[in-house]
Amino acid sequence: MAGELVLVIDDSPTITKVVQLVLTKAGYQVATAVDGEAGLEAVRAQRPHMILLDFVMPRMNGYQFCRELVADVKLRDIPVVLMSAKGDQVGERFVKVMGIVDYITKPFSPEAITAVVQHTIGKYTAGREDEPSLVTGEDLSATDDADRTHARSGAMDKLRMQITDVVSGRIAALFALAHATREPDGAIATDATAVADAMRTALDDPSLLKMLTALDLGLFGENTPGLRGDLRVVPLAEVLQLLDVQEQSGVLTVERSGARVDIYFRRGRVDQATAEGVPDEFLLGRFVTDAELMNRADFDAFLDSRETASGTRLIGAQLVKLGYLAEADLKSCLTRQSSELIYEILRWRHGRFRFVAGLELPPSVIDAALGLDVEAVLMEGYRRVDEWHLIERAIDNFDVVFLRNEDSVAQMGRGRLTREELAVLEVVNGKNSVKDIIRKSRMGSFEVSKMLYRLLSIKLVRRRVLPVAV
Repeated sequence: MAGELVLVIDDSPTITKVVQLVLTKAGYQVATAVDGEAGLEAVRAQRPHMILLDFVMPRMNGYQFCRELVADVKLRDIPVVLMSAKGDQVGERFVKVMGIVDYITKPFSPEAITAVVQHTIGKYTAGREDEPSLVTGEDLSATDDADRTHARSGAMDKLRMQITDVVSGRIAALFALAHATREPDGAIATDATAVADAMRTALDDPSLLKMLTALDLGLFGENTPGLRGDLRVVPLAEVLQLLDVQEQSGVLTVERSGARVDIYFRRGRVDQATAEGVPDEFLLGRFVTDAELMNRADFDAFLDSRETASGTRLIGAQLVKLGYLAEADLKSCLTRQSSELIYEILRWRHGRFRFVAGLELPPSVIDAALGLDVEAVLMEGYRRVDEWHLIERAIDNFDVVFLRNEDSVAQMGRGRLTREELAVLEVVNGKNSVKDIIRKSRMGSFEVSKMLYRLLSIKLVRRRVLPVAV
């Protein structure tokens, strides 16, 4: 295997992202198309080593695509593997009628899709010449110290010149004004205090921000390899995928509007994610009580006693030390907490990220050693992002208030609802906003929004509409 090209044709963004992530990590190149027509164009332009094909798609479905493919003598030898939720029913017929080489049933695991691709390429494309290998992680992280020193010196010279120009211009204006004002009663001060005030005014926030924005701040950090960027330019999922594929170790920090999440990597796996400035739903206590390892009253009492106790032991370690949790229980809660934090920041459309390689991990992270698989986290994260897009059509902000449809609830019966649905339904009263429901139910925002969306879909709740004054 040497970076063979796999074309994925599927109209589901989740499927294409997941397959691309899995196969890229396995060493393949991946191209994507959203339907059969786009797929045919990609096949003719790139001639992939194999094709992963969805059955149900707009414009041109899988059957129509295969018919067009086999009609072209230059393309008919490219192996096709069908991806379908009706794998056994549809796949066998495609093998017989259209000559596809294999099929895989959705949903599939990363191991299953990788095995199918490896088998297909190994069997049907063994004669192709190997393509050049990809650049290694060591190549990408190699740094020329001389170039870095030169760049830092140039950046400091530029900053120095900008400050000099701004300050000298303001001081010159001060003295020009003082010279022009000759009346004793209207004299303009030009002493040290006046000059300092003029400098301070010249270096206001917009001026400093403009200077700093033009700088590459990475030049002034520690001489450790890493990367940084803007989430509006580089999506977080692509950053996580890169760190996973290159098996990087270090700390990825993601920040937005006062919230900060640190993701600790060890050889491409996530050992833990921690956060500051995030809602209470992401604190460890929620996951402890959700797992019914402690009830809320006992946990609150523990927190109260902890405030009066001395020492800086972390909450999780202290719960284990006092016998409230077993080590395995704590690890399970930390796994959920870390995963939920990553799911949340995958939704961030703006913010900054930076990764520093080779930093020594904190003792608490070393003890946690969760070893979370990035592929698995991203697969669930992509699924949630897709669900959020659906939910946000009905719940566009957390200030929305819902009412219970009591007649519909009575007709259906509460016994047919899940415990989570009941917990949310009981807090819907025409007064509580979605934000209030999240706080009072002590559930996560995703879970509450999903439950509300379900209740809304089966008409057990409705959106409160305020009367319009005329």
